[in-house]
Amino acid sequence: MDLVIVESPTKARKLKDYLGNKYVIEASVGHVRDLPKKTLGIDLENHYQPVYEVSDDKKKVVANLRKLAKTAEKIYLATDPDREGEAIAWHIKFLLEDSKNKDNFYRSTFHEITKEAVQSAIDKPGKLNLDLVNAQQARRVLDRLVGYQVSPVLWKKIRRGLSAGRVQSVALRLIVEREKEIIAFKPEEFWELSVALAKAGLLKEQKVFDEAGKAKESLDKNIIIAALDKINDKKAKVENGADAKLITDDLLTADYLVAKVEKTERNRQSLPPFTTSLIQQAAATSFGYSAKQTMSLAQRLYEEGLITYHRTDSFNLATSAIEKAREYIGSNFGKEYLPTKARVFTKTSKNAQEAHEAIRVTDLSIDKNNVMSKAGSLTEQHVKLYDLIWRRFLASQMNAAIYDQTTILVEAKAKANSNKYLLRSSGSVVRFDGWRRLFSIAEDQILPDLKENEALSYLDLASLQKFTQAPPRYNDASLVKELEKRGIGRPSTYASIISVIVDRAYVERTQKKFFATPIGITVCDFLIAHFDNFMDYDFTASMEEDLDLIALGEKDWVTIIDLFYKPLAIKIAGVTKDADRVQVPVEKTGEKCPECSEGEVVIRTGRFGKFMSCSRFPECKYTKNIVETLPDQHCPLCGEGDVVVKNTRWGKPFYGCSLYPKCDFASWKKPEVDYKLTQEEWNEMKRKREEWKEKMGKNKKPAEKAKPAAKKKAATKKKTVKKPAKATKPAAKPAAKKPVSKAKKTT
Repeated sequence: MDLVIVESPTKARKLKDYLGNKYVIEASVGHVRDLPKKTLGIDLENHYQPVYEVSDDKKKVVANLRKLAKTAEKIYLATDPDREGEAIAWHIKFLLEDSKNKDNFYRSTFHEITKEAVQSAIDKPGKLNLDLVNAQQARRVLDRLVGYQVSPVLWKKIRRGLSAGRVQSVALRLIVEREKEIIAFKPEEFWELSVALAKAGLLKEQKVFDEAGKAKESLDKNIIIAALDKINDKKAKVENGADAKLITDDLLTADYLVAKVEKTERNRQSLPPFTTSLIQQAAATSFGYSAKQTMSLAQRLYEEGLITYHRTDSFNLATSAIEKAREYIGSNFGKEYLPTKARVFTKTSKNAQEAHEAIRVTDLSIDKNNVMSKAGSLTEQHVKLYDLIWRRFLASQMNAAIYDQTTILVEAKAKANSNKYLLRSSGSVVRFDGWRRLFSIAEDQILPDLKENEALSYLDLASLQKFTQAPPRYNDASLVKELEKRGIGRPSTYASIISVIVDRAYVERTQKKFFATPIGITVCDFLIAHFDNFMDYDFTASMEEDLDLIALGEKDWVTIIDLFYKPLAIKIAGVTKDADRVQVPVEKTGEKCPECSEGEVVIRTGRFGKFMSCSRFPECKYTKNIVETLPDQHCPLCGEGDVVVKNTRWGKPFYGCSLYPKCDFASWKKPEVDYKLTQEEWNEMKRKREEWKEKMGKNKKPAEKAKPAAKKKAATKKKTVKKPAKATKPAAKPAAKKPVSKAKKTT
């Protein structure tokens, strides 16, 4: 009997379909050992030696694996093919290894869970990569040192319960700095002028623009919309209404002439297949998924054998996968969609793991129409993400889309003066859709066939006052893009980074945008003021590069941690002693505290949103929840209560009825003002929700402990004789293992 150990029960179930009865497949259910939760767990005096322990919830798992390992001929460590998976495999081996089976361990990795890939990984196993283990261990130790050493400083200098993180705090800085830019931004006025024109004599003056300055949806094919580009050969910059009025007066009566017609052919090449960061950005833009949600959905698709491993920063595709994609394109779309040679993409990042593949589907015959029949318990969200990966993979191997782009420059000469204006109109027509056949193409303005020096007649004019906009707030897509651009964290960590700063209430996600909270701004400012080194963008990026070099075996992990921690420890001691305590800004209400009558009721921001409390806290413990009510909106179910915004126990907001529990209406989405819901419709919605939970295994109750069977009374009493206990020696401990790098492995 051979033992195969994976992390996930879903993956274990899938492997049982591919491997025969010779193999026993068991799941470790993630990490089996980790640093202790209540103590630092790092020996600072002994080369930063981690003190690992088996958590209580994993003791039964470990005991079962040990039992199976004793009788196994071969033990395959088939955890995920990345640093985290390598570390899990190393920990499992440490716990299961003894003098009898030390030569029975094998490392098997597969980037896709298909029968061919799984069998190949089992037939050709490798060895544990200790460099990857060291890199993961170094990251874990670094993050623990910052979290457990800097966080207590925040407790003393700001308030209890706060935390700092080596990467999460730097990500918070991005959002806080953007928040400050938005607050400090002063909008500047400018005006946009557009003129509707047509071939001379074809059309009379008519209303083309609405009050908002938008052209009608269906325009005559002879009309062009031209925007003001230059004034007297200088770039147009209309800064106020007075200037706009003067220009408008000129354009109303000007003579219009086609100055130039430019026609070019434009090719747009397909995008590369997905990497981890790209799929997070695309899912956020297309479906509004958070990075955490995207990674959770992708994990399930990978474990079901539908896609390749989803934690990757490589654009590489297997030769066999490219051949299958080209065959599918030629058969289903036609040879005109197939490039002469396969398309190859390269990653510009110097630390990209080129041995890995990009994210792709494992079987092109499985599409959005039949994917749910190929795997159990998939949701519509899984299908959407799978379809996006399916289309992106195929599109990466298709021909470019070809456009005919036309730009018309129009000259307008004022009659009342010598002013000369240049207006620009651009449009394009898709000549060949290419890879865009799999992705919708926004229709562009189709321009009429015009020639140079051809006269045009005036139809209508739009003059719009506008103001420059503050930089946009980050959302999941733009924050992931910025983190990758700056080299902060790694794609596989982006989801957890964002989740932590949201869960800590340093940031609020509202309408899919990130808003820095007062406590988040206070923590960020304090860390920048006193720990400028680890809060520096470039320093954090260089630390990530060092971790990559550790993974390549080019740097020693203990040395890297030493260079980081020694100056940090000095900073911590100085800040703890000398830094002043900082107050979190609060919103004053002007009301006296109803409990102590001395303090003022203020609005604070906590982990689960805003709440009222006394300004004399902690001397006065008065608190009161703030219930946000949607104005002029009644519950769509009962029609009596108000629609209020509540929070789940995890702090996620939802909409409910103020008369709960009398009315149990609840919705993640904000209900429309005129939305109505009957009791029958609501009951049906709840029924479907329960069915979905049952399907996803979310309604499973913990198994009841079996009651011990009653012992049968012996028919006859056996005579027992107590023997004196023999003196026994304690079992000899196995010889100490060699440490990885300089850190000693301990249980």
